[in-house]
Amino acid sequence: MDIFFKHIDSPLGQMTITANDNALLSVWFESHTIPSLHHAIFKPDHAILLQCEEQLAEYFSGNRKQFSVPLSFQGTQFQERVWQTLTTIPYGQTWHYQQLANAIDNPNACRAVGSANGKNTLSVIVPCHRVITKSGNLGGYAGGNHIKQQLLALEKQFK
Repeated sequence: MDIFFKHIDSPLGQMTITANDNALLSVWFESHTIPSLHHAIFKPDHAILLQCEEQLAEYFSGNRKQFSVPLSFQGTQFQERVWQTLTTIPYGQTWHYQQLANAIDNPNACRAVGSANGKNTLSVIVPCHRVITKSGNLGGYAGGNHIKQQLLALEKQFK
């Protein structure tokens, strides 16, 4: 199956988005280490990529709180369960890793939840940035904590 990509500008820097014919596959900030796009096809007019670009623009302007672009999760069953649960964290709120583990009915899986959270390829759309440590620290973010901090500040501003 072909993979398509395009680059888009955001208030937090350039982003790269990828999709197949049916769904969005990934959303990366330029600060992420992204997989090779060697076999991907540059297609800026791809319908799903355009839908994602529009919804991200609405998000960054404070006019979108939830995303409706179709998603394709590419991970283990456990990871996909964590990522799906991330989409239920309300806009402008944060959860800690224990809350996320509890939400998937696996309270002893804090570390595994953290690992799955860090492997989310659909940043912003699947809001892994909303997960922080129990003590209130940011924790980590694959795109850099400066991006995580700005995403949380944006949501607080438009909440």
